[in-house]
Amino acid sequence: MNPAYVALESGHVLEGRGRAPGTARGELVFTTAYTGYEESLTDPSYEEQVLTFSYPLIGNYGVREERFESDRVHPRAVLARELTDDVADWLRSENVPAVDHLDTRDVVTDVREGGAMKCGIAVGQHATPDDAIAELERCEAMSDHTEIGAQVSVEETTVHGAANDGKTVALVDCGVKGSIIDSLLARDATVHVFPHDASAADVAAVDPDVLFISNGPGDPANYEQAVTLVETFVEELPVAGICLGQQIVARALGGTTEKMTFGHRGVNQPVLDLESGQVVMTTQNHGYTVEDPGEHLEVTQINVNDDTPEGLDGIEYDVITRQYHPEANPGPEDTLDFFDDVLAMGNGHSRTRPAIPADD
Repeated sequence: MNPAYVALESGHVLEGRGRAPGTARGELVFTTAYTGYEESLTDPSYEEQVLTFSYPLIGNYGVREERFESDRVHPRAVLARELTDDVADWLRSENVPAVDHLDTRDVVTDVREGGAMKCGIAVGQHATPDDAIAELERCEAMSDHTEIGAQVSVEETTVHGAANDGKTVALVDCGVKGSIIDSLLARDATVHVFPHDASAADVAAVDPDVLFISNGPGDPANYEQAVTLVETFVEELPVAGICLGQQIVARALGGTTEKMTFGHRGVNQPVLDLESGQVVMTTQNHGYTVEDPGEHLEVTQINVNDDTPEGLDGIEYDVITRQYHPEANPGPEDTLDFFDDVLAMGNGHSRTRPAIPADD
């Protein structure tokens, strides 16, 4: 096996076993998921990041293309305690450097204590620690990736479910997972997938019933055109969003967003619905969150672990967003009814919202 080195912003340089050669740099993050590694690796929200798996063995049920969320692997590199040959071969075919035989408990502890950090990776027969350090020195902060939307979005509008008889959804692709589109198609919707920087005229031309802002990577402040689309249509159309989409919607309606210390990434994040008191388990993958929803949105769901907003509803507008992934694959499936709620807004009537308390 080839030498492999991981240089961390904390000053540590780790040595592991090289499973797929190359050099890379990105923001080091971790996921606690122990299943769904194929879905995680093809999730566009991991663009420009280096993904560490906290579960010790990745690949124990092979690699199947039908589980992919997009057409390629998005993390810049992959770290693990142990990768099976199937996963290592897949990453090698995608030219994504991979390192295992690392103490990922220490890596995760570093990230939890110091926050998501820059890192550099060097894997290969002649790789040295200095090569990894050189990659680290060239690494940019996530907020500096101002064109990250273009790296993950469609270049031209595509149409899915053209023969369907249900609602027409204008979906702004900021890095959409395939399962989101599939969940809408399963409910007989026709989905027009627009580039992240689509114009208002392009969206209006399909006469949609709902405007939907997708998940995606990076800082929501760098998606100015998507924010503009929400501002343009929110008084005319129902608006929905998932993950990055929630943050974009909040910014469009006067709210603010902030970077989290190490984010939420995994399949076991507990979310409390403030109206029903019910707690559901969710899949999440985000490093930014809504700091203040503003005066046009109310928080309807929160993360049990840190009280960050997980669901927003419009106060005077038809708006519904989720910070987690209701369409989660391989699961859990506690929140799939979100898509029913989204399309119900397109019927000209909203869900029954909790009463807003009057000011004293």
